[in-house]
Amino acid sequence: MAATYALHTENLQETSLLFLKRGIWLYFFLLIFEGALRKWFLPGLADPLLLIRDPLAIFLLFQSVQKNLWHPGIFEKIMWGLTILALITTLLIGHGNLTVAAFGLRITLIHFPLIFLIGTLFNKGDVIEIGKILLWINIAMTVLVAIQFYSPQSAWVNLGIGGNLEGSGFSGAAGFYRVPGTFSFTNGLALFYGLAAAFIFYFWLEEEKKQVSKILLIVSTLALLSAIPLSVSRTVLFQIMLTFIFMVKISGNNIRILPKIGIVVLAIGLMFTIMKDISFFQTASTVFTERFTVANKVEGGMEGVFVDRFLGGMYSAITDESFSFWGMGLGMGTNAGTKLLTGTNDIYLISEGEWGRLVGEMGVIIGFSVILIRISLVLHLLKKAWGTIGNGNVLPWMLLSFGMILILQGQWSQPTNLGFSVLTGGLIIASLKNNEG
Repeated sequence: MAATYALHTENLQETSLLFLKRGIWLYFFLLIFEGALRKWFLPGLADPLLLIRDPLAIFLLFQSVQKNLWHPGIFEKIMWGLTILALITTLLIGHGNLTVAAFGLRITLIHFPLIFLIGTLFNKGDVIEIGKILLWINIAMTVLVAIQFYSPQSAWVNLGIGGNLEGSGFSGAAGFYRVPGTFSFTNGLALFYGLAAAFIFYFWLEEEKKQVSKILLIVSTLALLSAIPLSVSRTVLFQIMLTFIFMVKISGNNIRILPKIGIVVLAIGLMFTIMKDISFFQTASTVFTERFTVANKVEGGMEGVFVDRFLGGMYSAITDESFSFWGMGLGMGTNAGTKLLTGTNDIYLISEGEWGRLVGEMGVIIGFSVILIRISLVLHLLKKAWGTIGNGNVLPWMLLSFGMILILQGQWSQPTNLGFSVLTGGLIIASLKNNEG
């Protein structure tokens, strides 16, 4: 009798686990195609669709606790405590708007713990399956990006949010625009290619395991390289370079990886050589070069971009004397919060940088405590990922090449950025298990 009951319980656990895993897959697909719904298929619901992943996240958290499949750890509990304290100071000392506060509250109360939920429910095999699907989506995404790039802003593929006829493109160069793909804005496309690049480099490193078709991997790599000029995005180039640096770094830990890196370099070099003589890509390359040159003059080159956007955001969060000790209130640094408070989202009420937003919203003590949690999590994942390399598991390390900066300083006030941070963080934790079953 006891054995029958135990087997029944185990079957229920397996069924619940499969159900919740499907919920995570739904989160993944909504993240990729949410913008398509807001622009093309359900433009009348553009505003509520911005938060379409929120109820799903709440459902997953509730169900996983109820089914005894996940329990909050130290990171989640501390973050929840800080969030509640920030809510209290928001209502008593800050802006006092409960709706705005709720929009800021959801970031750390709902989405942050989802990182650990995904990491608990998924295993390495699930992460690899996500990567395989990304290879296919990457090809389709680049085809869409090419069509958007060469189409006028009035074309259907370039409709803006809510079906806006002014188009979804952002300032580019030479009369061409930076396009968003299936996303609402161009930042989503850059994030997508960053995650795709991490998986593509990983699959090249593990090519002898035949986890994916060689033809699929080659075509998806060509799509990724094509995306660099077609997206007119320096961020895409920077992220691919960073992922490559992470790949080279592990060669010192495992000498057997060196030949694999050589194969990747040769393959990419050959693909670039073929592509540069194709007229279709020559126009995009010219536009990208002009955009790169002009933007670098304004912002001081790639080094200037790194210092200003990354290190500069950290520095300003520490030194800005305009920040209130107790903070101006949760949600005030988000676009939605700004619009609710002022009627427009054309300005930043706090800081455009993530660390500045946290300190500006939550105050010095709580804000810096949240920052320390994010730093601690990144350091924890780096240590764990580095340790798995010696066991032949390089997937967490490659995913960290993309996820590290997102978790550390990604703009979580923006829903797409937040979604990629949550998903990637969860995938990194899941891949650390080194089990594919």
